Amino acid sequence: MPQQPALLPTSDQPTREVSRRSILKLASLAGAGALFAPALAACAGPKSANSPSTAGAGAAGGSLSIVLNRNLVSLDNKLNQYDAAVTVQRAVREALTKIGDDLKPELVLAESFTQTKPTEWTVKLRSDIHYSDKSPVTVEDVETALKLYFQVKAGYVASQFPEQPSFTKVDDKTFTLTTKVPVVTLDSLMSNILITPAKDNKAEELSNGLGTGPFVITTADTGTGTYKLTRNDNYWGEKAKLQEVNVSYQEEEGARVIAITSGQADVIDTITPESAASLKTNADVDVIETPGTRLIHLFYNFRKPAGHPLADPKVREALTYAIDHDSLIKALMNNQVSSAEGVVPKTLAGYVKTGDYVYNQAKAKQLLAAAGVSDLKLTFIWEDSEFAGASRVLEAISQMLAAVGVTATLKMIPKGGEINAWRRGEAGDWDVLANGYGNQTGLALTNLVGQYGGTPAKEKTKDTYQGYVFPDIVALLDKAGAEADEAKRNDLLKQAQEKIWATWPALWAWTPNNVLAKRKRVSTLKLRAINSYDLGAVTVSA
Repeated sequence: MPQQPALLPTSDQPTREVSRRSILKLASLAGAGALFAPALAACAGPKSANSPSTAGAGAAGGSLSIVLNRNLVSLDNKLNQYDAAVTVQRAVREALTKIGDDLKPELVLAESFTQTKPTEWTVKLRSDIHYSDKSPVTVEDVETALKLYFQVKAGYVASQFPEQPSFTKVDDKTFTLTTKVPVVTLDSLMSNILITPAKDNKAEELSNGLGTGPFVITTADTGTGTYKLTRNDNYWGEKAKLQEVNVSYQEEEGARVIAITSGQADVIDTITPESAASLKTNADVDVIETPGTRLIHLFYNFRKPAGHPLADPKVREALTYAIDHDSLIKALMNNQVSSAEGVVPKTLAGYVKTGDYVYNQAKAKQLLAAAGVSDLKLTFIWEDSEFAGASRVLEAISQMLAAVGVTATLKMIPKGGEINAWRRGEAGDWDVLANGYGNQTGLALTNLVGQYGGTPAKEKTKDTYQGYVFPDIVALLDKAGAEADEAKRNDLLKQAQEKIWATWPALWAWTPNNVLAKRKRVSTLKLRAINSYDLGAVTVSA
């Protein structure tokens, strides 16, 4: 019976060793003990620059340093939208709407966003909005932005739309978005379409260029993930309080923790439970935790051919019983995550509980034997820093699988290592993907469409979520997305989620709390459930 995970020759092993040294160093520095201890109100958007409340805005000035755990490869979001990046991206580029503290859409660049017919929304742009060079935001800019999101290969944002809306200009400030079937959540979905001038936009992520946000890009180095933002004094809304924001990334958590404790960094994100516990003892640092909307799961590869063990839902179910998630949560996650009780996070509107992950090693062995499966070998893939403590969690899971006769090979894909190509099956074969799926709309329907709404047509271009294609589930999701009555829509979502759970899409899934650490000199930083905050509202003291 296998007892150790097989390690592929990747950069994973040295990364893990460095991580351990960093954690030990942190523990020593901090004196830590055990390591495992349907229309929107027009007043909802930003205040006009002419509002009396903006008089003297930004007088506080100051500079803020943010150190991310992942390289911010662009200030656009067509392909990547990991949670922490949203804060920086939307400080430069804005959308028609945004998701507020209550996880409901609010107006930003749109003066109104109204469902005027079952399959039509009418949108009017604000008359006072403009880019940082004072050039106007046009209807054509919005049209181009929407079109280009759907032209990128493996687009993350576009995959959450049940279909691409057709665009019709009404006048210089007004346009309609029309769909073949009603899409009652279109105002929320459009919060992810960031607007930039049509002439400069491309079907790729943009690192430079104009935006309408409270900050402008002064310098950008996508290779190092280093950016300098300065206050946009031409901002159409309430000016940013900060004068300057410096963004960088550091792979090693120990180095990021030392940076914030030494005062070299003001904010760090996505920290492990043990680091959070240590930082809470530091008199100069605040640790902010909020319930999250991100789902992390060990998702099966649904592109396996008939006859492969993972093509059998009984085998997928059997493997779930091998995972002692309670021990993982206590020993490695410091009780800062909750095991999933469904196929989307419980924080999302429309979520229903569909079941529990249960640890029963004997049952796992029994079901595997009943399915005629023995000596099963699985390859796990994940991108470096996809979630806190990923390597340690997966190493522990490999040991649990070994106890039921399954050999796990662990393959970490380095940052910038084409994880999208791996997910699409273009870089090599694999069996389980350890992946986080963020939600920026507050709606269960967004996750459900993006993850479980795959169609045969999408699979031809490998644009499904790991090959997950179940037409009966898609039919329910389509009906839910078109249903204006909330009670009826939630009933359809319930049916869809129950059917998804019955397919056993994941070996295990969990929802982490959002965890952010900041120096106490940083104030007015309000971390939302979607794990982002309004950078323009942040202030710092000397």
